[in-house]
Amino acid sequence: MNGTGDAPPDAPGGARFPRWRIAAGAVLVAALLATPVWGPRLLATLDFFKVRKVEVLGLRYTPPGEVLARLHVDTTRSVWDPLDPLAARVATHPQVESVVVTRKLPGTLVVDVTERRPVALVQAGATLRAVDERGVILPLDPSRTPVDAPVVTAPPRETAVYHLLGAMQRESPRLYARLSAVRFAGGGELLLQLADLPVRTMTTVTLARLSDIEPVERDLARRQLRAAELDLRYRDQVIARLP
Repeated sequence: MNGTGDAPPDAPGGARFPRWRIAAGAVLVAALLATPVWGPRLLATLDFFKVRKVEVLGLRYTPPGEVLARLHVDTTRSVWDPLDPLAARVATHPQVESVVVTRKLPGTLVVDVTERRPVALVQAGATLRAVDERGVILPLDPSRTPVDAPVVTAPPRETAVYHLLGAMQRESPRLYARLSAVRFAGGGELLLQLADLPVRTMTTVTLARLSDIEPVERDLARRQLRAAELDLRYRDQVIARLP
C-alpha cells in the first residue's frame, strides 16, 4: 500500500507554479549544485523548495499516518534539509526494516519504506500475534490487518524455525503458501502441515531439504497414490506413509 500526505499549507494557493518559474528553478538548482559546499544551503532558504507534499511508498502493514508522524515535517521545512535524520526517525518504527528518503523537486519528499514482513502467527495470551523472521513480535493486530502466515507453536527461544519460514517465504513462495501450521513435536522434531499433508522433519531442516517434498508428491500422483504423511527425518530419504 502506498500513502501520500500533503504538508499543512502555510499560504493559500501556494502549491502551483507557472512553467517558466519551474524552468528557471531547474537552472538555478543546476547552478547551485555545481557548488556543493554552499549550494544546497542557499537552496534551502528559498520558498520555492519548501515541502508541500510527502509520498510514502512500500507500505502494506503500516498506516501511512504513523510514518508521517515520525517523519515530522511541515511547510517550514525545505526539501534541501538533510535527509538522513528524516530516514532515521522513520526507521524507529518497529514495523520498518529500512527506509530511504529522496527529493522530488521542487517540493516533494519521497519516503520509500521496506517493512518487516510477518512470517508466522504465534499464540500470545488469548490472541494470535504476528512475528518476523527474527522471532520478534510485530505491532500488527491480525484481527484488523490480514496476515497470511502459518500458526507456529514454538518454545519461546526457538528462532531457527522463523529464519526457515523467512527463507521459505522469499525463495519457495508456493511451498510457503501451502503451510498452515508448524508444531514442535519434542525430541528436536517438527510437524509441518501443508494443506492436508503432514510432513515430519527435524528442527535443523533446511530449505533445500524441504524442496524434496514436491518431486515425491509428483511421483505419488503419477502412481495415483496419496500419502498420509511424509517423513524427512532420515538422511537422503523421503518416506511416504500411505493411508
